Amino acid sequence: MAIKTMLVSDVYGAEVFTDSGDFFGVVKEAVLGTNKVTGWRIEAVKGSYLSKVLGGAKGVIVPHSLVKNIGDVVIISKAALPSYEESPAGRNVEKLESDENM
Repeated sequence: MAIKTMLVSDVYGAEVFTDSGDFFGVVKEAVLGTNKVTGWRIEAVKGSYLSKVLGGAKGVIVPHSLVKNIGDVVIISKAALPSYEESPAGRNVEKLESDENM
């Protein structure tokens, strides 16, 4: 069995989805450590879960440990999702879920 490799630049612009099927955003760049990718900067684009949660912010950095698969699209763990709910005043209230793996 041959190992399939990709260039990091091939991942730029890829759509990001959660393992539960939610559109999360688009990959803008990789965060590099010593000889490896440590995270991915995901842009909050119109219609994405991130744009609903973050409002005016441009995006988030998702640790590479939460990436489940990279191919035509990037699949991340739902643990990367900040939860939010609509407040009585109609404003989004963000609640970050903690993850022991972070």
